[in-house]
Amino acid sequence: MVDMVLYRKRLIPDENVLLSKDLILFADEHKIITKWKTINPRKDIDHGYSLYLPDEGIKISKFLRTDGSLHKWYCDIVEYYFDKENNSCTTLDLLLDVTISESGVIKLLDLDELAEAHKSGLIDDELLHKSLTRANKLLNTAYSGNFHIYTDVLNSYIDE
Repeated sequence: MVDMVLYRKRLIPDENVLLSKDLILFADEHKIITKWKTINPRKDIDHGYSLYLPDEGIKISKFLRTDGSLHKWYCDIVEYYFDKENNSCTTLDLLLDVTISESGVIKLLDLDELAEAHKSGLIDDELLHKSLTRANKLLNTAYSGNFHIYTDVLNSYIDE
């Protein structure tokens, strides 16, 4: 499964990006761990790691600065689509994101985008429901002080 091909599909903007430079460190049917550099140069982050959790419909990313220090945790609410014939995985961004700063500040982002995507038909009722319930579960985990269940898994694969 390490030879798997990864794609990131967004609805806003409409794009499907091959993540050809992401290095898959581990992959099975329950989790995928990747190491990556930013696709486009940025001043705030340089590289990071991601934990894909298909069973939960989330992707947890550790955004790192050039010096390797933590910028923030970035959590995408997603839907996973696996293509066994082509050995690929596409994550569909369900628009809601949760960030956790290095100081522990938790933010829910893009509720307005989710509402607009639903109103315009980009997201159906089922995906809207999944996005909201997955974000709620993730927020409850973070607010209860248990976000480490994700960070511990991801950190166990990091060699920095």
